[in-house]
Amino acid sequence: MMGARSTVRALSAIIRERPPSRSIMRLPFELDCPLVFLDLETTGLSTSQDRIVELAIIKLTPGGDVLERVRRFNPGMPIPAEATAVHGITDDDVRGEAGFAARARALAELLDACDLAGFNLRRFDVPMLVAEFKRAGVPFDPQGRRIIDIQAIFHREERRDLSAAARYYLGREHPEAHSALGDIRTSAAVLAAQLQRYPHLPRDIDGLNAYCDEFIPFETELERWFVERPEGRVFRRGKHRGRALADIVAHEPDYLSWMLSAEDMDPEVLQVVREAMPRPPSAPESPPPPL
Repeated sequence: MMGARSTVRALSAIIRERPPSRSIMRLPFELDCPLVFLDLETTGLSTSQDRIVELAIIKLTPGGDVLERVRRFNPGMPIPAEATAVHGITDDDVRGEAGFAARARALAELLDACDLAGFNLRRFDVPMLVAEFKRAGVPFDPQGRRIIDIQAIFHREERRDLSAAARYYLGREHPEAHSALGDIRTSAAVLAAQLQRYPHLPRDIDGLNAYCDEFIPFETELERWFVERPEGRVFRRGKHRGRALADIVAHEPDYLSWMLSAEDMDPEVLQVVREAMPRPPSAPESPPPPL
């Protein structure tokens, strides 16, 4: 998720090449409707539980005009420390700001009939924006808009597989791709090249493990399904992502029944779900037979 300020800085560097009275961002094609570059900073990743704290847009018109806007919002909830560590926005920074709902209608008008562009827009920013508009009772439909996701282009054009790593670090192709022995030989060579290229990397197994774990934590299947929070276990995946397990037990028990019947569900996950489900009342004991 690219930060709102970094988005504005990167694009403004291009915009400032033109006179300020008529700034034109040079794209190699003509626009037939306004294009809005959009980025959000939020309290977290859940569209149902988290809220927007900052929104930045750069709106390009077919005529070449550019409009920049950055707005902060009071999310009506504490900003978690882990979110502040990402975007730097604290509770004090937004204490005097209005909530999203207060500006939702004006924002919807600003985005009306516009196509959208941004980094990870399809998976994060647009779904989060749709959820906020829905909570505010303001119509906003991304359907029919063209959504240019810069992350999608980056990931499709710049592969991040072992063959790409061999070209980058070893300067050669990987002719034995998807041969188990060939893959591990190349993997070992790539690791040696990485350690040579990056002198700041740890020089021991414990250190390398910690370095990797910071970026891609190793998680059990149970940890992929649930996260522990003060209110108990909360779903991290599935249609109820962001909702407490206890809430699903109370209001969506059919979903848990489906989980219990799934053939490929991890046993540890099944055990947690079973323990959360209410137990049926035990049958009364039969009276002892008469003497």
